[in-house]
Amino acid sequence: MRAWRFGIALVAVITGLSATDAAAQKPGGTLRVQIADTPPGPSPHEEITVAVAVPFMAVFNNLVIYDQSIARNTFETIRPELATAWKTSDDGRQLTFTLRRDVKWHDGKPFTAADVRCTFDLLMEKGEAKFRRNPRGIWYENVEKVTAEGDFEVTFHLKQPQPSLLALLAGGWSAMYPCHVPPAQMRRHPIGTGPFKFVEFKTKESIRLEKNRDYWKPGRPYLDAIEYTIIADRATRMLSFIAGKFDMTFPTDVTVPLLKDLQKQLPTAQCTLRPLGASYNLIINRDAPPFNDARARAALAHALDRKSFAAIVSEGADLLGGSMLPPPAGVWGVGVDALKDLPGYADDIEGSREKGRALMREAGYGPDKRLAIKVSTRNTAAYRDLAVILIDQLRTIYVDGELEPIDAAVYFNRMYQKNYTLALNATGSSVDDPDQHFAENYGCGAPRNFNRYCDQRLSELIAAQSRERDVEKRRAIVRDIERRLVEDTVRPIVTHSVAAGCWQPPVKGLTIMTNSIYNGWRFEDIWLDR
Repeated sequence: MRAWRFGIALVAVITGLSATDAAAQKPGGTLRVQIADTPPGPSPHEEITVAVAVPFMAVFNNLVIYDQSIARNTFETIRPELATAWKTSDDGRQLTFTLRRDVKWHDGKPFTAADVRCTFDLLMEKGEAKFRRNPRGIWYENVEKVTAEGDFEVTFHLKQPQPSLLALLAGGWSAMYPCHVPPAQMRRHPIGTGPFKFVEFKTKESIRLEKNRDYWKPGRPYLDAIEYTIIADRATRMLSFIAGKFDMTFPTDVTVPLLKDLQKQLPTAQCTLRPLGASYNLIINRDAPPFNDARARAALAHALDRKSFAAIVSEGADLLGGSMLPPPAGVWGVGVDALKDLPGYADDIEGSREKGRALMREAGYGPDKRLAIKVSTRNTAAYRDLAVILIDQLRTIYVDGELEPIDAAVYFNRMYQKNYTLALNATGSSVDDPDQHFAENYGCGAPRNFNRYCDQRLSELIAAQSRERDVEKRRAIVRDIERRLVEDTVRPIVTHSVAAGCWQPPVKGLTIMTNSIYNGWRFEDIWLDR
């Protein structure tokens, strides 16, 4: 029997910890994990790529965290971590946490409420210390201030009620930083309170973490160490995993075709096949020709054949929908049925492309005057594969694209600098919640709003859904936002990726999340049965 499942819900998770295993954890050993490319740095608050989240989440703790043994992140799966309890004021404008008293930083200094306040002062850009880059600062624009009441209580003072603030705090990016360690040092040698200590990071080679023997949670972690080996070539990664040189693939690495091949060669492998909580999308430079013309932007949307993308890259398994992860895996997103009357979502692909060609002719292009552009993308296999398909589809609307692969270490800097014309990008949702997704990717001035789109009405809707306490009313606003993003060709969504991660049978206690690739890597419950 195969060790992976793929059902109607597109969620297939196999955890390594059974009821029989629960009393038999073995301490010790080193977990050997593959990583696809070199992380730009080890300071999570300053980075946005999963290549940082996976290896470095285990160095830190949050105030609260999504339960690491439950695959689907929801508000109901939020658990205490550095906080032991929390309460919300009657007016919804104060969220107060009681903190643990037995926690030490990896350098031996005590963790206190001052560290929480310092972390959020950095995120809200208060005080002299600054991050080099602050991609998640926009998460906390509704936070007026964070105050410490003694050493073990902190309060978030909000400008407006924000029911989902707790969801943001539970995500894998919401690490607590120490007051006494400056941001520049955190970029070289991060200090956390988590189950593993940072040891070394060799660019393009490896990352090593070792057990925090003074961890505040008794008996954890089980592992002595985790070693991440950076291997750029995916075929090499697959072959080395099959050969038993690694305990775990990179958890977003195994495509549907690769999974079938891997299972044939290594039938004992335990694997997932699930949505990644990440979409492939087009990033359009709206301020530079030719896409400063709304007609040319709209034509791009009309050129897309999303079902063909999915058929080629995932044998039809990828999900299609709006900007947020669609159901059933997604908690808030919408599927194609909610968008089918909008550009690029019609079943009649050829009819849609004819509309695209008409728009391009209006913009001054045609069969005798084709548009030549570079299509930029990150130089990894998954990005390149989608970009090649995109280039082929763009030919149907008089656009001749040239692939421009950009090294992973500088790709996001190129996006931040808006140094592109059209880019095929992947966007992961740190938390499956509209507060994170819309504010971070479409909010005016947000760092991950790479094309710097800014619309006042959209901003008002993003704010309205954030403070709405009624779930169904909030869902209706989210649906309105999704439609507006399509109508204005802000960031056309291609597909929502489905892929697998695999691990060897001795790896126990692992649960891989189904609606975010950023939240499941604390690794304190993993043990090796060998």
